[in-house]
Amino acid sequence: MKIKGLLLSLFVTSSLLSIAQDIKLPSPQKQGGEPLLQVLSKRASTRDFDTQKNIDSQTLSNLLWAAWGYNREDKRTAPSAMNRQEISLYIVTAQGVYLYDAKQNKLAEIAKGDFRENAGNIIFTADLEKAPGNDMMFVDCGFISQNIYLYCASVGLGTVVRGSFNGDELAKILKLNEKQKVVLTQTVGYPAK
Repeated sequence: MKIKGLLLSLFVTSSLLSIAQDIKLPSPQKQGGEPLLQVLSKRASTRDFDTQKNIDSQTLSNLLWAAWGYNREDKRTAPSAMNRQEISLYIVTAQGVYLYDAKQNKLAEIAKGDFRENAGNIIFTADLEKAPGNDMMFVDCGFISQNIYLYCASVGLGTVVRGSFNGDELAKILKLNEKQKVVLTQTVGYPAK
């Protein structure tokens, strides 16, 4: 299946998202994975996904922590210019859109409904009031995206950054204000065999 086909499947198991409210994720597992040099040799963009295989809640928690979680009191797993931490991650599922709250390790419901055709299943936004004025938000976004690529390569998931998306439409779905901007979308799933 192509990326569009993936968007027609669930992102995480149905039991996790059967409730239409905030979702507490299991604690991320911070041990394991493959050695970095092996992961780098496997890092690739995936465009064909298995639409029958869902990402479970533990894997999702691990993925989000690796992408943009806290690994120290006030520092994250990816750097940000001047520690502004201006990037937010939204998760899109068949049931709705959720904001990743890294401090609480939960998904906060933003909107009900299936908006997967509008974007990948991870949407990156930047808070322009926090962002340094020199477009470092794009660099910071790249660090987070690369963490997703490396995590996926380490555990057998596939991922691809989506270069085409309607930022204005996504901003409405995410209920962003004028000081927030969609900067990237990314799809994650199991590669088709």
